[in-house]
Amino acid sequence: MDHARGRVSSTAGEPGFAELFAALPVAALLVGPDGRIARANAACETLLNFSERAMAGQEVDMLVRFPEAHADRRRGRVFAAYDADIGIGRVGRLRVDLLESELPDRPGWRIVTLRQTPATRGHGADRAAGARAAIGAAAMLAHEIKNPLSGIRGAAQLLGEGGIDTGGQGELTTLITTEVDRIAALIDRMQDFTDTRPLKLAATNIYPLLGHARRVAVAGFGRGVTVDERFDPSLPPALVDSDALLQVVLNLLKNACEAVADQPAPRVTITTAYRHGMSASAAPGRPRLPLPIELTVTDNGPGAPGDIAAHLFEPFVSGKAEGRGLGLPLVEKLVRDMGGIVQYAREGEPEVTVFRVMLPRAMDA
Repeated sequence: MDHARGRVSSTAGEPGFAELFAALPVAALLVGPDGRIARANAACETLLNFSERAMAGQEVDMLVRFPEAHADRRRGRVFAAYDADIGIGRVGRLRVDLLESELPDRPGWRIVTLRQTPATRGHGADRAAGARAAIGAAAMLAHEIKNPLSGIRGAAQLLGEGGIDTGGQGELTTLITTEVDRIAALIDRMQDFTDTRPLKLAATNIYPLLGHARRVAVAGFGRGVTVDERFDPSLPPALVDSDALLQVVLNLLKNACEAVADQPAPRVTITTAYRHGMSASAAPGRPRLPLPIELTVTDNGPGAPGDIAAHLFEPFVSGKAEGRGLGLPLVEKLVRDMGGIVQYAREGEPEVTVFRVMLPRAMDA
């Protein structure tokens, strides 16, 4: 193969390297042993707003500039950066997922692929600020509302015990009690969201936890849904809080099972994988840390409505008629408190909904 010119010999009718490379749906750069760009495909021209002619011959590190924390990225054969803030050219900036890997049997040659980070992943400053504001609002509501509710409930119980049931008043007291209990349960969920105490992180084998979450789902809210498992048997211990991670998985499973309720063959899949080289910052201002342990919950439902897909992790946003919009923000908060990240995406063909959680590995594992 002549990588610099992008040619391969091919039989009649088969596309050559240049055609395949140009047609890739993801932005890609072919980099030579000298660190200079040899080729750039059409998707890369669109993403970076440079023509292939302008990029050819440039040092890739001058065109795609990483923070200093990425200076050692070429120690291995594969490097992956998740939601990385990079400089483009002289003044541009992008947030991208980047994968850099060596070509087999071609020493020094590398492929660099770039995928712009969708807004649905956000753990940027704007979402962090919104989360802090929502936490404050939820804490205030919990304090101001819960005490009066207990008084209302007590009064309803006294009415019921007094035997005032003519004219349907007994039914009214039951209705008051039921509705107050429902509001109190919502306030309890809001208080979970406002808990800012640090989690107790420890080296944890996540498989017993995942098995327990699956059994809870199948026996309860996921009854009638096929819940599959596809696990990496060699996954090392993760550095997590067991209770928090169990709550995360249960929330994601419940969300997925509700999403497939109207599907003719409802299916939810839990997968794990180890992603070498994956690193990210859990929040603005935090250093990038390795997050190699991947946990996904996938469902064959229709996905979030387009108008809210970019805001799923924001408090009080829900696509469900009875939704409260606190489940996924709580998931994001707990994952962030464990030093990880969570994202929503629609992937595959046919498309499925994927919630992907990236977690740190226990250092002594």
